[in-house]
Amino acid sequence: MKILVGLSGGVDSSVTALILKKQGHEVIGATMSIWGKDGMASKSGHGNACYGPDEKEDIEAARNIAKQLDIPFHVFKCADDYEKIVLENFKTEYLQGRTPNPCVWCNAYIKFGVFPRLAKLNGIEFDKFATGHYARIENIDGKYLLKRGIAPKKDQSYFLYRLTQDQLKNILLPLGGYTKEEIRKIAAENGLISAEKPDSQDFYDGDYNELLGIKDCEGSIVDTEGKILGKHKGIWNYTIGQRKGIGISASEPLYVLELRKNTNEVVVGPADKTFKKSLYAIKMNWISGEPPAQELKVQAKIRSTQIPQNATLTTENSEVKVTFDELQKSIAIGQSVVLYDNDIVLGGGIIDKTE
Repeated sequence: MKILVGLSGGVDSSVTALILKKQGHEVIGATMSIWGKDGMASKSGHGNACYGPDEKEDIEAARNIAKQLDIPFHVFKCADDYEKIVLENFKTEYLQGRTPNPCVWCNAYIKFGVFPRLAKLNGIEFDKFATGHYARIENIDGKYLLKRGIAPKKDQSYFLYRLTQDQLKNILLPLGGYTKEEIRKIAAENGLISAEKPDSQDFYDGDYNELLGIKDCEGSIVDTEGKILGKHKGIWNYTIGQRKGIGISASEPLYVLELRKNTNEVVVGPADKTFKKSLYAIKMNWISGEPPAQELKVQAKIRSTQIPQNATLTTENSEVKVTFDELQKSIAIGQSVVLYDNDIVLGGGIIDKTE
């Protein structure tokens, strides 16, 4: 089988290509170029991010991996699409006082969308597209399931919940049955030059204001009663649950509770005010293609590193509500809630409001 592997230059994608080649497949390596901001460089550097001006180094690292594995290598420019789809969403959400997850958007629409499509348009023939994500795909009677990776600490299914049946049927995720330690061991045993390369930690390793490209917009930092405690330079500089770096002093630790776009206010309060019981989600994607029953017991994650929490999913008039069995801390509007049935990803959506 001909398999196109998305190479990032890191250990995960390198071992993905290695495993598939050892299985006897015809492997083709490819990297997407998404940095299109010539002349712009972060003041804080980009040592460990997937989006930044040092992209050329990552591309060369991927090229060297392909050379080491003796497989063809291609680079496809996806910067324009990345700008329109991922960065525009990122900017729009932040300026509305919401906290987006660009990696979710990138995976669904660029990495598993534009990228392999560009390869096809450029005459690259392949049967499947593979990446180094720690998640699993299972085909049950023609219906594709997305499942969590077997290593809870490394599972990346949270970032893939927007994938569709059409995408899943053309994807391979060889690392879903491995731990990170096993992958690094395989890389070392086979002498891969990426064996000790650190993982990317964020999508951008600089000041987000560099990407937003807007001027300061001074407003008030207030408590839950509306009392002004200080000033801020833009609500987009804050996230729900933030404690450090708020810029005010108080007799007790204060946390960001709400970002009010209409009044340009950052609302802060004590730790007990950060807990919520329920959330409402929009822009839902169901892996099966169909929404589940009107009421369903699920497990839900409101951040990628969270252990799935028991909850009840209810849908009424297309409104999706997730009610947790236990109070949840710092549910951020704009982030994703991903729903599970044990290891199976049911789907997810964008958190729109809480109560």
